[in-house]
Amino acid sequence: MKSKKRWLLLAVVVIGVVLVQLAAHYPEFVEKYFSSFFFPLLVWAVSNVSGLVPLSVAEAALFLLVATGLCWLARGAVALVRRPRQSVAALPRLVASLAFALAVVYLCFMLMWGLNYSRLTFAQLSGLTVQPSTAQELGDLARELVLVANELRQQVEEGPDGTMKLSGGIPGMLARADQGFAAAAVYYPQLAGNYGRPKPVVASHLMSKAGITGIYIPFTGEAHFNAHMPHSFMPATVTHEMAHQRGFAREDEANYIAYLVCTLHPDPDFQYSGVLLALVHTMSALARADAEQHAEVMEMYNPGLRRDLKQWRDYWQSFAGPVERAANRLNDRYLRANRQEDGVASYGQMVDLLLAERRQRQ
Repeated sequence: MKSKKRWLLLAVVVIGVVLVQLAAHYPEFVEKYFSSFFFPLLVWAVSNVSGLVPLSVAEAALFLLVATGLCWLARGAVALVRRPRQSVAALPRLVASLAFALAVVYLCFMLMWGLNYSRLTFAQLSGLTVQPSTAQELGDLARELVLVANELRQQVEEGPDGTMKLSGGIPGMLARADQGFAAAAVYYPQLAGNYGRPKPVVASHLMSKAGITGIYIPFTGEAHFNAHMPHSFMPATVTHEMAHQRGFAREDEANYIAYLVCTLHPDPDFQYSGVLLALVHTMSALARADAEQHAEVMEMYNPGLRRDLKQWRDYWQSFAGPVERAANRLNDRYLRANRQEDGVASYGQMVDLLLAERRQRQ
């Protein structure tokens, strides 16, 4: 590797590291100049361009990247057999080029998305006060959510198997997804924006094997969701990824925003999905805090709610295995690397925000 390239690589790495460290200490600056100004303009432009293509640009690029990588490895293996000495001599240069490419990708990731991990929290922006909770508070929240879920469950459509079905199917759900954000933006301007529509992943079955419900790709500004999973949690998943598209990177906040947006949506299937998301996380926290209350609340479920939760549980249990566990560990490391110290457990911290909202209402 030439000296100029080595210095360029070092500069890219240093810039990325300095950006991350500075952002962590100046959340107000990140909020004002990146998350509330630069990022919305960038993602609006990128997502609307990628939105011109009906299928996922990021998914197509990933398959192309994998195919290119396999071809590169095959060519390298052939060259190693035919010209072992020259191939070994060229290896340091190839490694250096790869390192440079990864450094550039990392810097682009930070400038197109990663700095959002250091913005002000949604609790700070919305005036919610997060504080420790009691088991009784968790139980009371769970009871409230079950009552709402039972009522909404009677208003949604059912499929032949007796489980919740989206009104208008997946296309209808996607056409209506923005309505919840429009309603929420009246109270929370940070949730406004006209971005590219969420896209189903063609390889959704592979996503299920990895235990993934949705993913946001900052390089294309696309919010993706698993179109293979049950309908009941699909609107909540879509709005979760749309929250990422609006610059809310932390998983607990994206979950809470999904709940908020769904419950403000005019349609009962969205409302039900959002309440389901909140109920599952609240019940998980309640099970750890008070098993007796957890059992009591479960007795309140109506038959339709029970069928939907059983379908959801059975679906993901059918994919449990080494691939799912490996993907979960990878996601955990990614979250910890981006200042979410609790890793995948951060998804469940939306309960703190739900409790804060409940206290504010009382």
